[in-house]
Amino acid sequence: MTTRSSVRSSDLVASTASIASEVAAKHASDVDQKSRFPHETFAALKQARLLSAAVPKEFGGHGAGMLELGHQCAALSGACGSSGMVLAMHHIQVACIARHGAGTPYFDAYMRDHLVGNQEVVASITSENGTFGDTRSSICAVEVDGDKMSLVKDATTVSYGQHADAQLVTCRRAADAANSDQVLVLFEKGQYTLDQNGVWDTMGMRGTCSPGAKFSGKGAAAQIIPGSFAQSSAETMVPYSHILWSSLWWGIASDALGKAAQFVRAEARKKPGTVPPQAVRLAKANVELQAMRHNWESCAIEFDELGDQRGELDGMAWALKMNQLKMSASEMAPKLVHEALQIIGIMAYKNDSKFSVGRQYRDVLSAALMVSNERIAGKSASMLLVFKDD
Repeated sequence: MTTRSSVRSSDLVASTASIASEVAAKHASDVDQKSRFPHETFAALKQARLLSAAVPKEFGGHGAGMLELGHQCAALSGACGSSGMVLAMHHIQVACIARHGAGTPYFDAYMRDHLVGNQEVVASITSENGTFGDTRSSICAVEVDGDKMSLVKDATTVSYGQHADAQLVTCRRAADAANSDQVLVLFEKGQYTLDQNGVWDTMGMRGTCSPGAKFSGKGAAAQIIPGSFAQSSAETMVPYSHILWSSLWWGIASDALGKAAQFVRAEARKKPGTVPPQAVRLAKANVELQAMRHNWESCAIEFDELGDQRGELDGMAWALKMNQLKMSASEMAPKLVHEALQIIGIMAYKNDSKFSVGRQYRDVLSAALMVSNERIAGKSASMLLVFKDD
């Protein structure tokens, strides 16, 4: 059954910010302490029909652009980093479906009935044992038999897999295909099993609940997204990942410096007419925060302005830009949260303090590890050797 969203796209960020303050923030500590999925937040997002933000309007979604999606993820991550990350990952998978599956009967119906009608959550399985973190290489291969297909994959991480309604999985196109000749395959709930092979007991982002698992699924051949994953990755997965991740890391850093600002103002009220010594440090940190925001926003705006002109996204210049954004944001965010810790002092270090930034600190440390900055820097170095900026 098709149900059109009840929230206008212009209200998307405000509605999410309300859920962030009223729901996500309330449960963030419990989510972190128990390493559990933020069920309350996603129930609220589903009820408000905000999970179809990235679905095009012709299928009943919001049709939100990258800039708006980024501010939605930032608003949520400021209250709960895990919630913001799960939402960003969901949007990335939805965008791959919408931008590369639209126009086929199966994916058109899936967007209308599942993503919009039922407000379902889509998870990602791109990692695999034996590929050493290289998402552009797969060992497993989809087996197609007539109009049916099947797949088995040994994944090192399955992003919030047990709590999702579907899985979008990378694999080789066929048993005789090269490791880099990949496709994306969507599996709906009831079509697959996840045999979890570990626990998710991490330093931060504990509510993302992404332990490894052996995936086994069967479905229709029509559930294979047309084209290659190389194209889907360059035109959609990479830009959506790096821009939305950068936006949510900025959201976490903004929250931490917001606490620092509250602390400095409280100190100023104790001695009217004087400027607390921490205020200068806060002012300098906000310069970096503003630069971080402008960096991801400018990339989001440029992406939105491209519209259906995707040729530039396949080029080396755009790939370098995305690599540089990801590395810059993932390295700046922890520095800014650390700066908030230094400005506030012991009250930021105490977990029972309203000025605590412990959870934010641990969450944002994951940024440089999500697609290793060392791997990204290596790829950028290779491209810079041959790239000519005309």
